[in-house]
Amino acid sequence: MSGAGTKLPVSTLVLVHTRDRAVLLLERADFPGYWQSVTGSQEPGETLLETATRELAEETGIDAAVHGGLIDWRLSTVYEIYPRWRHRYPEGTTHNTEHVFALEVPGPVPVKLAPREHLAHLWLPWAEAAGKVFSWSNREAIERLGTVGASPTPARTPR
Repeated sequence: MSGAGTKLPVSTLVLVHTRDRAVLLLERADFPGYWQSVTGSQEPGETLLETATRELAEETGIDAAVHGGLIDWRLSTVYEIYPRWRHRYPEGTTHNTEHVFALEVPGPVPVKLAPREHLAHLWLPWAEAAGKVFSWSNREAIERLGTVGASPTPARTPR
């Protein structure tokens, strides 16, 4: 098991957006030129809501509670982990389950990036944001926001 990581193959994706559906994107520090929404792995003992709330604060400095809290879309996607990042997970782990949350903010709010994780941020109209992200699951979530609305399956309760 030499070199195997301990990251859980369960993560959250947080779509931060404005009422008119401008979406916050972050550029990865470990993969410049690759853009994504807030995302991160669940820590042992955390609920998915706790993971999403923590990742949002760590990656952007945004406090979800100030804006009414995260909405759990109760939408999850299983995807193959890119080979370049598999070393972070236990040996033999090839897939991750990602759970989608959203946060509506009144307008583009200030963002304080975690410099070890992200290089830059952008607020883009949803269609442009969907075309810029590298992850197909992130793209599908943004497209759902743009076509279905801010809360396709609203739920504010943790699972």
